[in-house]
Amino acid sequence: MTQLLEASHTAARLPYPALVAQLRALLADPSVQVPPRLVQALPGGGSLFVMPALDGRIAIAKLITFTPGNAETGRPAIQGDVVVFDVATGRRMLILDGPTVTARRTAAVSLLAAQLLAPNPAGPLLIVGAGAQGRSHLEAFAQGLPLRQVFVASRSVGSALALVAHAKDLGLDATVVRDANEVLADCPLVVTCTSADGVALKALPRADAFIAAVGSFTPRMVELSPELCRHCANRGTVVVDTPEAQHEAGDLLQAGLDVSTFLTLREIVLQEVPPKPQGPVLFKSCGWAGWDLAAARTAVAIGVGSNSGQ
Repeated sequence: MTQLLEASHTAARLPYPALVAQLRALLADPSVQVPPRLVQALPGGGSLFVMPALDGRIAIAKLITFTPGNAETGRPAIQGDVVVFDVATGRRMLILDGPTVTARRTAAVSLLAAQLLAPNPAGPLLIVGAGAQGRSHLEAFAQGLPLRQVFVASRSVGSALALVAHAKDLGLDATVVRDANEVLADCPLVVTCTSADGVALKALPRADAFIAAVGSFTPRMVELSPELCRHCANRGTVVVDTPEAQHEAGDLLQAGLDVSTFLTLREIVLQEVPPKPQGPVLFKSCGWAGWDLAAARTAVAIGVGSNSGQ
């Protein structure tokens, strides 16, 4: 029978250490195929995403809606599912909660990039945006980096306070800040995960900064100022999650940068000795069905392990 996993059960199948390991394995797997995703605009400003991917064992289709206006209503901005099929038989194996997969695989990708590229992984960490991605990045970085202190900036004071309370539950020193730009100089780790409807970060980062920018994933969306992006490109290093970013990375495109010239995360992972960047590092993540495939592989493997132990 097909297993239908709700959000909490999906999260339990996607622990960050296993997910990061699977991301590494997927980037080195020649059997992985990821067709272009379909993004269909919907009336009212939302979008429908259809994202397939496969390897030699499983195939997935992520079907989600992205509705930015839901932020004002309390409803989730991302809704939908990830369906997992067995390649050999065509059998539907799992249905995973789409928002949970999206949040956790995105945070795991950022964590992998930070583990490879962050000059100062101990933080403090600045999180700009206190929604689902802010929470998942907090949890991932707290597990995967020697983090002790967190600052949270959000347009919603209530969301910022809730994320700070969660950070304290994780054993971290956490503080709400009114303006992210005012503490940027104190934070060598930064995650921007806003709704990307306007510039949220414009101050220039410190020389040992690592910035993971995940909120923008279309040419029109933006979180970072053009000056910040150009500063990182000229004085430091810019890395993108996939080559598709050259069509999707609004922050970089609006800064007038040639995104095709930047290294990808695959190129970084497959190098025997990852580079030690000089100057600030900007990691721009736009999303990719391959990351969802890595999540599905993780969920399937952990499910098999759980069943074998019963």
